[in-house]
Amino acid sequence: MTQPPSAEPTLWELHRALQQLREDQSDGIKQLRDDLRGDLAAMSTRFEQMVTKDVYQADQRLVNQRIVAMEEAQAAAARAREADQQQAANTRKWLVSAVIGPLLMLLQLWLSTKMGVGP
Repeated sequence: MTQPPSAEPTLWELHRALQQLREDQSDGIKQLRDDLRGDLAAMSTRFEQMVTKDVYQADQRLVNQRIVAMEEAQAAAARAREADQQQAANTRKWLVSAVIGPLLMLLQLWLSTKMGVGP
């Protein structure tokens, strides 16, 4: 099957088709370049927010030191509370013996005078 001579594209049509292809490729490359710039800007922003491994490790060491210090302070507070409770118990024992002892002696003296037994 042969084609009539008018079915073949002219040089001008080939030129326009090539020109359109170049423009499409140029627009595509421009779009890719713009997308790449946007992606690089986003990555740059994310990299600025990142913390280096050394800084992170130093921060973790500081957190661990604070935890150890808080645990030591809590243990010291618990020891002080136990000492205060022991002191309070000793004070109560002393107070009870200081009040009850003389009362018992007075009771014994009173009973001995009531019974008629003299010293």
